[in-house]
Amino acid sequence: MTQVHSTTEQPPLLLLIATGMRTYREYLLRSLSTEFRVHLFHVDEPSWEKEFISGWTVLPSTLDGPEMARAARELHEREPVSGVLCWDEGRIHAASYTAEALGLRNGDPAVIWRLRDKGQTRAALDAAGVAQPRSVPVKSLDEALAAADQVGYPAILKPRGLGASLGVVRVDDAGQLRERFPFTAGMKGPDPEPLLYSTDQPVLVEEWVTGEEISVDAVVQDGKVVPLFIGRKVVGYLPYAEEIGHYVDAGDPLLSDPELLDALQDTHTALGFRDGWTHSEFMLTAAGPRLIEVNGRLGGDMIPYLGMLATGVDPGLAAGRVACGLTPEITPSRHQVAGIRFFYVDRDDTRIESVSFRETDLPRGVERLVPVARPGAVVSPPPKGTVWGRIAFAIATGSTTDACRAALDAAESTLVVRTGQDDTPDDTPSEREE
Repeated sequence: MTQVHSTTEQPPLLLLIATGMRTYREYLLRSLSTEFRVHLFHVDEPSWEKEFISGWTVLPSTLDGPEMARAARELHEREPVSGVLCWDEGRIHAASYTAEALGLRNGDPAVIWRLRDKGQTRAALDAAGVAQPRSVPVKSLDEALAAADQVGYPAILKPRGLGASLGVVRVDDAGQLRERFPFTAGMKGPDPEPLLYSTDQPVLVEEWVTGEEISVDAVVQDGKVVPLFIGRKVVGYLPYAEEIGHYVDAGDPLLSDPELLDALQDTHTALGFRDGWTHSEFMLTAAGPRLIEVNGRLGGDMIPYLGMLATGVDPGLAAGRVACGLTPEITPSRHQVAGIRFFYVDRDDTRIESVSFRETDLPRGVERLVPVARPGAVVSPPPKGTVWGRIAFAIATGSTTDACRAALDAAESTLVVRTGQDDTPDDTPSEREE
């Protein structure tokens, strides 16, 4: 089913593949609607999205690239499409088929698959001599044990086709590897894996590198990479790699660091990514930046939103313009720090009765307080809960990282969680920062 709304003005038509959770992605769609006519490919009739789109097509699946390409060609025959955009990790590969079918940017499925499949990422970067941790793909526990002997302990176990640090865990010796290998090998994402994804080596055993882990959201046009936002990660629940917060500073010196900029450009060149938005992750080691992974989409965890608060650069508009081959506006108009902190329960299988914030006497820097878990939900902290164990988050800004952190501390002190375990509100959930 396709629904198209006619308009008198004709800004560029942007095809958007799925929207994701409203809590995390509405701000992007709202921005896009100010400059583009947005046609949405979705598996259900839109609800909240209707305020921001000019039309939609309901499809059986948004994971089937060739079928979406057929639907995109039909749309393009009625109204020329200027660009294709997708920010959902599980659908960026399928979306590339639609861009390819219409001759638009970011339309090479092989390139996008090279980013999604972290084994291919490692192989391409190895061939180009880009600095990264040593990595060995494996299919069994015995192979994993042999690979760990090769890369050394501690080692990292990682699924080669998932995102959001799902299934990532550190092992310090062979005993821990035996214990934790099923966790990594058995991890599943929120969607079925695409039919084209097939490998008999689904797990990567990687060298453990130490330092500060960062993310880089960047626009890429005609092969040139321009970083916009540096996210400084806060990781907790070790040995698991749960991302429990991020800070983005408009004045981060890494935005002009020659070594990081060279590593970022060399990485994209080696992978063949020439047009679009990417979210890359690096470990800043004593020997220099080491590439952890590259994602062919906008960053998750509200990181682009933090970037917008910190710099004034609108990530939705920038991503839309790049998808259409237009010049994005990337000059900062603000200079501050923005941060996010995620909250969790303390015990596995906790039934939520309510999550709320006491929104009184909060400092000026608190921007958003967002309950995520709904009444009746059963949630757990990592490793059982991972990303889906989050029950709420807070976003704050400040002139410095310390000021931003203080605002988040104040926001955390107002969080009230009522659970089915007892009748006592939990005012101070553990952040488990390590």
